[in-house]
This record gives sequence, C-alpha cells and structure tokens, in this order.
Amino acid sequence: MSKRSYRWEDWVGAAVLAALALITFANVLVRYFTNQSFAWTEEISVSLMVVLTLVAGSAAVVRDRHIRVEIVFQGGSKARQRWLGLLSAFATIVAFAILSVLGGRFAWDDYQYEVTSPGIGVPQWWYSVMLPLLCIVITWRAAQRFIAVWKDR
Repeated sequence: MSKRSYRWEDWVGAAVLAALALITFANVLVRYFTNQSFAWTEEISVSLMVVLTLVAGSAAVVRDRHIRVEIVFQGGSKARQRWLGLLSAFATIVAFAILSVLGGRFAWDDYQYEVTSPGIGVPQWWYSVMLPLLCIVITWRAAQRFIAVWKDR
C-alpha cells in the first residue's frame, strides 16, 4: 500500500489533536482567570477523543501496527506469518463491522428519539454518528490489509 493512501489519517488526526489541545487550553485559561469553566469543553473533548482514537486505529490497521505478540508472529515461518496476518485482518474486519452496525443503531436511536447533549443541547447524533462512520473506515482499511496480505505470497 502506498504511503499516500493513508496520509489523510495523519492530517485528520493532527487536526483533531490540535483542536482538542486548543479547547482544553482555552478552558484552562478561562478557569484560571474567572474560576469558572466552559461547560461545553468536556462534551466536545470527549467526542474529539473518540474521533482521534478511531482515526489512529485506522492508521494503525493500514500500517500493520496494531497490538500483537511479536514473538508469536515473528517466530514462525513465512507461511505462518501470512496465516496470522490474514487471521488478524479478518478478526479486525469482523469486530469493526459489528461495531459499525451497533454504532449505527446507537446513532439512529439518538436521532429517532431526539436525544440532546447535556452540555450544549445539540442533537446527540451529531457526536454518535462518528462512531459507525469511522468503524466503517477501519473495516475498509482492514479489508485492504487482508487483500495486501493475501496477495503477498
């Protein structure tokens, strides 16, 4: 897989991390000077952390940097490494496909029942829709990884 094929994850991750740092820093300054805090910062920060975690998860999948026991993976033959790589990619596909469906149901419930966020009062689905969308991205990236390992003989 070419290096350009996962560049967007780096940019999105950097932008989300920068926004998270700015929001948190602004809240610290306001709290320091006024002894009050912005009520909305925690709500936005939690949502951004979920986005950051899933974007970083996508980058880890495409780069084959997810958690594994290297001695088990590297300790075997090339055929064993290939089989374990296929198994790992397939398990990732299944797990994130399930999360996509369940996250979609969660976001749909938020939309259907008009749930609003506690801090700002905006529709909660604005936040919860990111879970299934980014899980679909991770599922797609894991499928790309599966195909890449399958073709590497």
